[in-house]
Amino acid sequence: MTSRRTVTLLDVARAAGVSKSTVSDALQGSGRVAEETRRRVRDTADRLGYRPNSAAQRLRRASTGAIGLHLPRTATRLDYYMTLAFGAVTRAQEDGLDVVLLAPGGEAAGRLASRVDGLLVIDPEATDTDVPGLLDAGVPVVTGERYLGTGAAPAGAVVCDNAASLTALLNHVRASGARRPALLAPAGTSAWATALRDTADAWSRTHGLPVTARTVPFAATPDEAAQATVDLLAATPAVDAVVCAPDGAAAGVLRAASGLGRTPGRDLLVASCVDGPALRACAPPVTAIDLRPDAYGRACAALLCDILAGRAGPRTVRHHDWSLRVRASSHSGAAAEGTAEGTAEEAAEGPGGTSASHAT
Repeated sequence: MTSRRTVTLLDVARAAGVSKSTVSDALQGSGRVAEETRRRVRDTADRLGYRPNSAAQRLRRASTGAIGLHLPRTATRLDYYMTLAFGAVTRAQEDGLDVVLLAPGGEAAGRLASRVDGLLVIDPEATDTDVPGLLDAGVPVVTGERYLGTGAAPAGAVVCDNAASLTALLNHVRASGARRPALLAPAGTSAWATALRDTADAWSRTHGLPVTARTVPFAATPDEAAQATVDLLAATPAVDAVVCAPDGAAAGVLRAASGLGRTPGRDLLVASCVDGPALRACAPPVTAIDLRPDAYGRACAALLCDILAGRAGPRTVRHHDWSLRVRASSHSGAAAEGTAEGTAEEAAEGPGGTSASHAT
């Protein structure tokens, strides 16, 4: 049995009718190569089954062949972040890069960050003491959501329109009859937590309906959400809808509501700012925002890979879309799951630090 011969850059160059250097530039996203030529070279490489020699590439670039991933400290017990991490790993591997998980640890995290080609920093808190060191590690950094802290700016970001997604949830429960909605708002200084709190205030002023806000931990457990719901309904019995921000915690809202004699989906509407398997399995299933964490992780890794390869410029912002999944917890007539979606765009960062275009 003969082994299959390795396809080389020269093989691709001959098949595509270009020089070896043009093939190298086209596949790495560098050099001044016409887009049509770049596309033809990549199609030819795919057809021939060309696989880059990642070790040789790393020697030429003096790189490590790995990127770092920094997650919030509470991430290990949240389905959302684990799914996001797997998405990032899968996408990075497509560019021949390994992913190193950076454990929280200040100087230790900073030292490890300097040994990778780039960094993904997901949901950075303005008060997280690790983040400034990561941004100063001397490698490109892409954040999942904007960084609201001071100091060095990241090389790029992938963001969701969290104001639009919470507005969609509040509009939905209002259309379903709610007149006294409440928000179990996440604590913390991340862009996501800040946007949710600010949006609830803005929505209340716009519609003339009070939104009762209770702060819960960023990664509140179902038990913590249940206790917050008991306290909320004891203090404000007129509340007729509870929107729960943290991943998976809305299951505790359902439990608390039932224990107080309320019927989720009828006299108390329940929704979540983050979808997940636990909410889809609840009785009743919980209306939620599907942030598509696997695709989000892939998008973050793709932007970092593009920056490292020169396919995207610095200060690039890409917008990740979301979907509103309407289920029986907020709409008793929901025979089947319904959706409403956000959109995704890409824009270069403007001089003032805001995106030049926005998701609709």
